[in-house]
Amino acid sequence: MTTTIQEQDGNMVAYLEGSLDTSTVPETEKAMLPLYECEGKDVIIDCTGLTYISSAGLRIFLNVLKNVEEKGGQVYITNINDAVRNVFSITGFNNIFQFK
Repeated sequence: MTTTIQEQDGNMVAYLEGSLDTSTVPETEKAMLPLYECEGKDVIIDCTGLTYISSAGLRIFLNVLKNVEEKGGQVYITNINDAVRNVFSITGFNNIFQFK
């Protein structure tokens, strides 16, 4: 699992690549910590390279959402494939997140 974070157009963008499951959650959580500190910025989670997400991975998304909203920002998910979108739908997370 690879996580890359960049600032673009005043937003923080996280690019996820690989499989986000129990074995990759610890390193991914650590890599996404800068998103928790972005005061008043929106966060875009680009899932172009995300091939799989487990419930443990969904927890990371939820933690990012909570922290970003507390600091006045919004979280958007982009470029999600059908398999990952299905996990979001089954768990009801598609009603919690905004998709672009």
